[in-house]
Amino acid sequence: MKPIASTAAYSEKAEALAQQYESVSFEDVHGDVLALLPQPPARALDVGAGTGRDAAALVARGYHVTAVEPTAEFRAIGQRLHANAAIDWIDDGLPHLATVRGTFDLILLSAVWMHLDIPQRQQAMERVTGMLRDNGVMVLSLRHGPIPPSRSLFEVTAAETIALAEANSLQKLYSGERPGQFGQPGVWWDRLAFRRPI
Repeated sequence: MKPIASTAAYSEKAEALAQQYESVSFEDVHGDVLALLPQPPARALDVGAGTGRDAAALVARGYHVTAVEPTAEFRAIGQRLHANAAIDWIDDGLPHLATVRGTFDLILLSAVWMHLDIPQRQQAMERVTGMLRDNGVMVLSLRHGPIPPSRSLFEVTAAETIALAEANSLQKLYSGERPGQFGQPGVWWDRLAFRRPI
């Protein structure tokens, strides 16, 4: 599966980025929404899983995890670093997730949504909503601030994302802001969580 153009730069810097991603814990990154996650055992889909940090943490918590990552270098690193975690790795990506099958109780979209332009976000929201089980939870994070060299990111707001999710029949559970994890000047994140009502 060929990565979308805005993620192509990750291949060249995968090892350095992997060290950065793995330097923080799942709890540090997702602590503000942990209480909203469905109870394990449950099926979780980590879209844009990167090095598998979050996927491995979810497995350790008792979830059955499918990790979707379009960057081959990240998949290889994740499979090496988390070889003992029962993660089902898939070469796929947004907006279509063409090879992902089934439905999930939890869908994690961490640091991926801003790689999509507006039409892609609309397509992706429809697709992921269709894979979310009744009472399932979807968690997203949106990056804001200066764009690193060689990366291509799109502006996306919490308000737009909430409206798009609600247009796809999701209910907002949480909306909050937090600073960046790695000390980049001017970088901050929106954190959003939604539920598909029964």
